[in-house]
Amino acid sequence: MRADLLTAPLAGLDEALAAVDGFDEALTGGLLRPGPGQAAGLAGLADAVAGSPLAARVAEAAEKTAAAAAGEDHFVALAAARCALLGSVHDALAERVAEMLGRPVEAPAGEPGPSGAGPAGNLLAAARGWLCELARAGWRGLDHDTVAGAAPVVAALLPDPALRRLAVLLDGFAAELAASCPGSALERVPARRWADLWSRGLLLTLPGAARTPVVGAVTGRLLPLGVDLQEHATAVQAQVHAVFEPADGGTARLVRASVSAAKPDTVVGAGLWQLLRPHMSLLAAAGEGRAVDLDAMPVTAEGDLVWDEDRARTGEPAEALATARVALPAAAAFPVAPLDRHPARIAAPALLEGYAVEDGADGMVFLLAGHRLAVDAGRVPAAGPLTREALAASGACVGLLRWDAGEFRLQPLAVERTVRGKGVAVHAGAWAGGTTDKAGVRAEKAAADAVTVLRERAGKLLRK
Repeated sequence: MRADLLTAPLAGLDEALAAVDGFDEALTGGLLRPGPGQAAGLAGLADAVAGSPLAARVAEAAEKTAAAAAGEDHFVALAAARCALLGSVHDALAERVAEMLGRPVEAPAGEPGPSGAGPAGNLLAAARGWLCELARAGWRGLDHDTVAGAAPVVAALLPDPALRRLAVLLDGFAAELAASCPGSALERVPARRWADLWSRGLLLTLPGAARTPVVGAVTGRLLPLGVDLQEHATAVQAQVHAVFEPADGGTARLVRASVSAAKPDTVVGAGLWQLLRPHMSLLAAAGEGRAVDLDAMPVTAEGDLVWDEDRARTGEPAEALATARVALPAAAAFPVAPLDRHPARIAAPALLEGYAVEDGADGMVFLLAGHRLAVDAGRVPAAGPLTREALAASGACVGLLRWDAGEFRLQPLAVERTVRGKGVAVHAGAWAGGTTDKAGVRAEKAAADAVTVLRERAGKLLRK
């Protein structure tokens, strides 16, 4: 890994983010009657894409919005410009990551062509209308009546699988906004996050934008690198990052496979695995350090496996650190779809060795040839044996290289530490398939009791 590139400047990065921030400030105050400061933010966004195919439409949209005469098409153009700017930031950072790790750079994937609106056209229009009302009100102008307008839209979108991606985004976004009402009383507005959700939602209302078709099938050997566990109050997702080696001897690829489940907010820690475990054998393989043999497993253009248990068979032992040392360097990433090009999307598997560790009040840092790489220990799940102490004592680490708050950070997936002269691996997802570890067994038992009680109560409610 070329650690000297961790902090090397990227041309145009600050200017692109400044244009995004200017628009986000304008959106915070509301676009119904923009003030001079908001007009400047809109103009800055238009100037930032002046050399692109969006130039004319965005310039018109910025002018109309500043004059309080914007329509839905103008808001869509502004959202597209914002997404394009963040997409350019993503591409620059992805190129930097590829250069650091010595991997080839893949061209962005093509987006499916738009289709006719069809019977869902009125639902998409309703969702677009609600998002435009949000833009006019702004985050400071939020109230419960405005936010409540999402409820009937979400209820109408959810039954259609093709519209569920948009429905789930709007549902979660509305819930977050409702918890923050009234906007005028907020001490701090999460402007970047809410603008991300707003602009993505608006683009997903365009016909055909939400389609993520399966483009092929793969046969070969899957070598898990680690499990990224993502938890929210009402949902949990486990995403397995892995190297796929095609049976025909082609180029190895970096792929992902995900499983998610709804959950009550009382199920935490090791109990999360009990919700996820029945749905994907890959979790057990990742926890046990084994490969998985795939036979015609569907895969998207971005490298996400559409998991089918009938097409997977647990294979021979395959330890993640060994995979990272042998197979990871030659693995190429799939291209990223245009709508998913965002700095937060970057999560590149990487192997680090020979570093020193600093662990202080300001957080943990890996020192690589005199260069500092922040370690995002807060992303390591409590539902596993990988602790801060294990990180501090490690000499090798497999993790996801991310870009957050203006710097590269590493999310650890597994580490290797020396115990009595021998290297011992510790994995964040080691308990995914079950465990004999004493701490894990205790946590599993406590979680099992909680899940059993909840299921009994749910059964009683359903029988009434």
